[in-house]
Amino acid sequence: MTAIAPPAKRPFLGLSVERRYRLIYKPVVFLAALAPLAWMVCGLFGWLGCSDGVDPVKFLELRCGKTALNFIMLTLLVTPVRELAKLPHLVRLRRMLGLFAFFYVVLHFTVYAVLDLDLNWRMVGADIVKRPYITVGFTALLLLIPLAATSTNSMMRRLGRRWGRLHRLTYLIAALGVWHFYWEEKIDERTPLKYAAVLALLLGYRVVRSARIRRWFAGRMGSPSRRSERGKALACDAERSP
Repeated sequence: MTAIAPPAKRPFLGLSVERRYRLIYKPVVFLAALAPLAWMVCGLFGWLGCSDGVDPVKFLELRCGKTALNFIMLTLLVTPVRELAKLPHLVRLRRMLGLFAFFYVVLHFTVYAVLDLDLNWRMVGADIVKRPYITVGFTALLLLIPLAATSTNSMMRRLGRRWGRLHRLTYLIAALGVWHFYWEEKIDERTPLKYAAVLALLLGYRVVRSARIRRWFAGRMGSPSRRSERGKALACDAERSP
């Protein structure tokens, strides 16, 4: 007797995975990523009962900075969730999350330079030199620029493996962001310490993952013919994904 093949799964909403991400998931994530900005604008103008407190400029600075840090953490979270939950297509959202992190970092700096210091570039420069937490934050902003500039598919193809090495700067940027937040926070240091704990977990996962991949290849160095396509895919993914 011939085995009866199980019925093929019907695509969700009649859409392939690629079309679902393009038509549903990406637009939803895009709108959700704009929600913090909409909330800040409502608070600035007192709409919908929102308020930015007694010092709206400082509130906006803090809110933009924390939102940027949230998106950096979400960007780093994509890889472990994608691998542990076996959702390979989740990587399609990582670029958008990274670009929104860059957007909110630029907005954070713009609020500081324009609304706080009235575009007095001499004072901005003096703060960057004299205040260590601003030095750290500005360094993170500078490091984000080449990552945002090389986020296109054409730049990925042009840089090849160098693209993955360049985008590993995300780890340093995340650490600088947490450091900046810790030094800037003068009242309650528990929140930046929570960010530091989350970052330690995300980086720790990558250390363990990298060690496992190296051991996998080390065990097969004696017989190259046994290297499977899965192992090559893991190595390529480790090279390219931040």
